[in-house]
Amino acid sequence: MNRRLVLATVLVGAVALTAGCSFGPFADDISDEELDEDAEYDWETNSTVTIRIEDTEYQAVYDVSDQSKLSVYQSGFSGNEPVNVRAVQYRYPNGTFVNGSELDVSKEGGETVIELPQENGTVAYTADTRPKEFGTPVLVEGSHEVVLPPNHQTGNFIFSHVSPSNPEKRSVDDRVHLRWDNPDQNIFVRYYLERDIYIFGGLVAILGVVMIGGLIYYLRQIRELEAQRKELGLDVETEDDEFDDEPPPGMR
Repeated sequence: MNRRLVLATVLVGAVALTAGCSFGPFADDISDEELDEDAEYDWETNSTVTIRIEDTEYQAVYDVSDQSKLSVYQSGFSGNEPVNVRAVQYRYPNGTFVNGSELDVSKEGGETVIELPQENGTVAYTADTRPKEFGTPVLVEGSHEVVLPPNHQTGNFIFSHVSPSNPEKRSVDDRVHLRWDNPDQNIFVRYYLERDIYIFGGLVAILGVVMIGGLIYYLRQIRELEAQRKELGLDVETEDDEFDDEPPPGMR
């Protein structure tokens, strides 16, 4: 009976953890409605991969060559996890388009696999990302460009981090563009708004004032206690010369 209860508890917990989960091996397949969502992509780029971040989502455009599929994944706690792609589009070299529902898009283990109609063309998709940070494995060889949201920056070591380090950096229409010729490791960018520095500085200043005020209050309390002890005669010091250098009785 106890074994059945334990087994039932484990099964219920597994169902609760995987219900509605959008990542991992138990995630549902992507619907045609998600694959055919509207999106406007920047197809005219000079990079093999262009990733444009907008708030908590990003648009990725991959120029694929000599590939029959694109496998999209992200790093998770238990290994690679498939990415919930949507608004998938494929553009042929002649400029015609195919929507995601016309492609074979499926989750296979820890990857989302997008089957391509032919080995040359461009594929794009939209997916979610965390606020003020983005990361992706390098899925194809070639140049990679990441476009930050408007008015966001990198460069402050407290608020930002860029890996691989030292990319080509330029600003176009209040948007920072980071470009790597051929990155050999996962791309990760943490960025910030200019106001974040002022907010952080204000919080540090407030914390400093509170700490100084607390220290002053603590010192005042100590002084008041010392004054009260003196008034009550509790701070009478014993004269040292009563017992200094005097041998015990009978030994003088």
